[in-house]
Amino acid sequence: MLNRLEPAEPGSNVQSRTAVLPKEKVLEAVLRFVQWLDHYGEVSYDFQSFYAGPYGQSAKALYYRKRLIGILAVSPMVFCEAFVPSARRLFWKPQRFPIADAHYAMGFFFLGKVLEDEQHYRRALHFLEILEGTRCKGYDHYCWGYPYNWETLRGTIKEGTPLITTVPYIYEAFKEAYKVDCGKKWFQVMRSIAEHACRDYKDFATSLSASTCSYTPDPEHSLSVINANAYRAFLLTSAALDFSEEKYRKIAERNLNFVIECQNPDGSWYYANDGKRHFIDHFHTCFVLKALAKIEMLTGDRRCTKAIERGIAYYVRNLFDERGLPRPFSRPPRLTVYRRELYDYAECVNLAILLRGRFPELDAILSIVLNQILTVWQKSDGSFRSRQLLLGWDDTPMHRWAQSQMFRSLCFLLHGNIMKDAFVAQRCRGFDSEHTRGSLSTSTRRMCNSTVHLSREQSRSKEKEAS
Repeated sequence: MLNRLEPAEPGSNVQSRTAVLPKEKVLEAVLRFVQWLDHYGEVSYDFQSFYAGPYGQSAKALYYRKRLIGILAVSPMVFCEAFVPSARRLFWKPQRFPIADAHYAMGFFFLGKVLEDEQHYRRALHFLEILEGTRCKGYDHYCWGYPYNWETLRGTIKEGTPLITTVPYIYEAFKEAYKVDCGKKWFQVMRSIAEHACRDYKDFATSLSASTCSYTPDPEHSLSVINANAYRAFLLTSAALDFSEEKYRKIAERNLNFVIECQNPDGSWYYANDGKRHFIDHFHTCFVLKALAKIEMLTGDRRCTKAIERGIAYYVRNLFDERGLPRPFSRPPRLTVYRRELYDYAECVNLAILLRGRFPELDAILSIVLNQILTVWQKSDGSFRSRQLLLGWDDTPMHRWAQSQMFRSLCFLLHGNIMKDAFVAQRCRGFDSEHTRGSLSTSTRRMCNSTVHLSREQSRSKEKEAS
């Protein structure tokens, strides 16, 4: 098993944890992508476009109910996905995705801080304004989901149903805005999101100290999904510290315990601990590990440290090939029609930056993956390829899958040391609790020290709003 902070052995092929990343090339790639995004627009097709329309939904539902007949029903979509990915336009329409908007907002906030450029800050605010208008209807608090009906193993999740796997990203996006200008509006949205995450999802005890939460407010949709619990544990841990709210911490603790208790002896996690969805894939593994890494940074929880160490040992040895390139699955759920996935590359970068310097093998992999992203995956127009298929490539740009995630990850790389130092400093200072519940904690107010250069007029406006 990998040892935390253990240096590479002399004579090994593992690069030093102090290896310099090609930040100039990354910045060039990011700016080319921004030009592409300006031209392409903010709506796109999606990985699920084949199954979002009436025929696709019916075929997928049949596949879950009656496997043999269902295979025949979904075979046209599977064929198109494997050989004619541009055929998505025949099945559904381009759409806007809240989870993508959140990633773009965070990416532009990071980029604005790195370049000290107000135009990127303004672009980030644009995405937050969009998110304010696309929240799920019919809920007391701010929340978001998918803009289409999602057919799953346990039934249809209707368009506009909140997803605990989407909401935490949007909390992070609004928190980045608060770090810049301490705007009262961002505070209110953050608080509302935290209340939604606390109140609207159902918890079911799995042990004396652990509970699993529902994937949506309706527990019939899905339970025991590991990454869903990791996401909620992170969001509520962050909110507990941001607002000094004990009820958030207690719920987060039980969801975190569920994640830790579900880790397999080899360090991996199944997608769900329900006896049915026992596949192990790349980006869901990253989702769990990055949530644990963020909780560890916020609280110093040694249980997270141990789970991360075991998880990374499994991750680097089972979810990369002999060349150090991401593998989609170590344990696939079914036949796959592609070789590699952009989402895996994006989340690999994200995770490796969060843990940079702790695991030499992961640091070495990061260099390999970055080189592939910059030389193979980015196209001449600035966008990224979506998948490497069995034959050729899927070049259909999809904001949710995973143009926005790649953009955010590369911007995070450029900004990552700044963010990590802030997390560590915050933890070392401790968190203040001697104030009224419902207000932002003193530690969170200290984060309002952005290097973004606002105009004088805007700065005065923000100061008035914060006061």
